[in-house]
Amino acid sequence: MERTYEAKSMESVMSIFGSGDANVRMIESELDVRISNAGGMVKITGPDADKAEAVVERLAQLAEGGEEPDEQSVRYAIFMAKEGIEYVPAAKGDYICLTGRGKPIKCKTQGQRNYVQTIKDNVVTIAIGPAGTGKTYLAVAMAVDSFRRKEVSKIILTRPAVEAGEKLGFLPGDLQMKVDPYLRPLYDALGDMLGQENYIKYLERGIIEIAPLAYMRGRTLDDAYIILDEAQNTTPEQMKMFLTRIGFGSHAVITGDITQIDLPRGVKSGLKDAVRILKNIDGLAVVNLTEMDVVRHPLVQKIIAAYERSERREERREARNAQ
Repeated sequence: MERTYEAKSMESVMSIFGSGDANVRMIESELDVRISNAGGMVKITGPDADKAEAVVERLAQLAEGGEEPDEQSVRYAIFMAKEGIEYVPAAKGDYICLTGRGKPIKCKTQGQRNYVQTIKDNVVTIAIGPAGTGKTYLAVAMAVDSFRRKEVSKIILTRPAVEAGEKLGFLPGDLQMKVDPYLRPLYDALGDMLGQENYIKYLERGIIEIAPLAYMRGRTLDDAYIILDEAQNTTPEQMKMFLTRIGFGSHAVITGDITQIDLPRGVKSGLKDAVRILKNIDGLAVVNLTEMDVVRHPLVQKIIAAYERSERREERREARNAQ
């Protein structure tokens, strides 16, 4: 089988092939094809030529949109082609918001695009997925965009201060200083989106609030964009408390990774409980991101997949022992 893809420019061809032809070598190692540059045309031969053509087309779309294809984007394009999933390209200029330095924040996978669209369509969105899938970062981007559009007047970010092997009592300072390390990812994301100067200004004015989940009790949060991060470490009581804080004109995004629960043994996760109880409520939706939505180093995808395989084997072993 043979396919020929005509790129719009020689620069696009160079981006498709990658530095030292690294992108093409990756495609050839994953698919049964050979790829060559035939005078500005990308020539593809082999049994998987149709799949490889889909990958090449995706890389060309990235290049023509001003993004240089990297290892993660090549691997994701190969995965999509193997699974026979059509990639619907984002419209030109399609991004969530600009960072403080003017860099556009875009979704990098279909799963991320589905996540962002779900947030737009619902009052409450629960996002479940492994580390590196952009759950928190994209939620913060959506909050900043909503604030800039004057759709909300406040951004509230919270997470449970649950110890992950460390002891809060051994950390120096008062309670706020003790929980600051747990909230650092939220500080960093907001600082990136707004720029440090604006971020500090909004924080001082109370327009942005970052606090442990316990601080939410007894409040009604109107006209706010609320993000609950690391929700797998809430108890069912804490999750119910959080969900019942949501007031008029507010949106909430709840993010978590159910494979990284740090609660004491025997304590149920409020995130898992909420997904079970609230699955058929209008205005509330659940999004599941996978290792293929990981946008960190490609090794992270492999680590996550390995842990998931190990956990599935352990679950099967426990099921057999229980019989």
